Amino acid sequence: MSNSYVIINDNQENVLKIQSLCDEFQSLRFVASANDYDAGINAILEFQPSLVFLEIEPKDKKSKLSLLLINELYRYLKAIPKIVVTAKNESLAYEAIKFGVFDYLIFPHQIVDFRKTILRLEKTVQNDAEISIEAKGQAPVFIDNDIPSVVTKDSPLTICIKSYGDYRFLNAADIIYFQADNNSTDMHLNSGEMITAFKTLKHFENILPSEFYRIHNSYIINKNHISRIHTGNSVCFIKNTSTKIPFSKSYKGNVDLIIAAISSSDYLEI
Repeated sequence: MSNSYVIINDNQENVLKIQSLCDEFQSLRFVASANDYDAGINAILEFQPSLVFLEIEPKDKKSKLSLLLINELYRYLKAIPKIVVTAKNESLAYEAIKFGVFDYLIFPHQIVDFRKTILRLEKTVQNDAEISIEAKGQAPVFIDNDIPSVVTKDSPLTICIKSYGDYRFLNAADIIYFQADNNSTDMHLNSGEMITAFKTLKHFENILPSEFYRIHNSYIINKNHISRIHTGNSVCFIKNTSTKIPFSKSYKGNVDLIIAAISSSDYLEI
């Protein structure tokens, strides 16, 4: 199986070094390189590679290369390529993790570390293909860089938050709403607990089942936990709490869909 890759780096010498390392792996296929932010975005959108090597500590600051490039991809792509960050040191490693990168390599790249990254990529791609074929009925969504999100939209859903070998399983039905927090998302449960996942709200919008609706740039809500909708004040009230979630005009159509869904069965209007 061939995995295409793009190198985004403002230092042409480093581009050639990364490409040379990649040449050791038959599964990798070079498609493009770019030396600044705009050219990098364009290359990814044009070729939609499996893998991107992204420099986030550029030699030339005018290149504007940084982790913010990842945010831009969510505006246009449903599936974000695996991002391997290349950097001079570990100072930005924690921030990179929050952006959901696949791996973080320190330059100069050691062949053993590079090999581990590529082998893990190949294993992940293979898992993606197997799960896509085998997934039926209920399927867990793993909020992790190494495991794909697979959902049958109208089936019961389990969400797994995986972090350094720790697996936290949640019933989607217990989640009242999702709230965006920069590049992470807070999940508010009916138990009163809040759990953070390092994925964007857009990521969840694309994979959640039908009872979840985007009602605001910062909120996705579970219609089954709504007790009241006040269209004049543009707020949704949560059952058995004093919590009110705002909705925006741009998502008013989704609020109308919520009202229609709630009133479609076992409903009496007085």
